[in-house]
Amino acid sequence: MRIVGGKFKSRRFNPPAKNWPTRPTTDFAKEGLFNILLNHWDFESIKVLDLFGGTGSHSYEFISRGCCDVTYVDKFPGCVAFVKKTAKELDIEKCIHIIKGDVFKFIE
Repeated sequence: MRIVGGKFKSRRFNPPAKNWPTRPTTDFAKEGLFNILLNHWDFESIKVLDLFGGTGSHSYEFISRGCCDVTYVDKFPGCVAFVKKTAKELDIEKCIHIIKGDVFKFIE
């Protein structure tokens, strides 16, 4: 998997494949999604809530494109640990708030 735009463009990250509960978004789909979003919002001035965050792919994309207020929520311990590790590797820990918990309880 890779980050498709912004300051981390082409940076690869590889979540463990064994017993992984997510289905990652393709690069093609991410590019399309972010092209649409970039036409409507200035990423440097928004807050992002990444629910059912999985690998953190969408969180990394937002941060790579200038957003520095991302909240990531997922209940799977493996995903949360992977996102913490990747955030440290990318040195984006100050931009992402990682929450391990049930999304439905979080939004109540």
